[in-house]
Amino acid sequence: MRTIQKRRTRLGRLIVPTITAIILAYFAVHAQTGGYGLLAKEQLERRIAVRTAALNELKGERERLERRVGMLHDGTLERDMIDEQARRALNVVTADEIVILN
Repeated sequence: MRTIQKRRTRLGRLIVPTITAIILAYFAVHAQTGGYGLLAKEQLERRIAVRTAALNELKGERERLERRVGMLHDGTLERDMIDEQARRALNVVTADEIVILN
């Protein structure tokens, strides 16, 4: 003989799947819009692209400055470079020179 201790209802059968669906929906929403989600990844990639462009620009300027400094080292002193730097620092020109402001 069989005894039934508890009757299962239709609502009781849906509780676990409903809770599971709610939890999955929660994680899906946060995977899309959360701080480390897909939208945040796109923003991070844009910031990386901007910073990479700025880095490349700074590297180019550094190379240019290193070339100019290389011309001022001992043993490779170029008179024109020294003269140009001195005139610029002292703000001096001769009577026969033309000044072009840039």
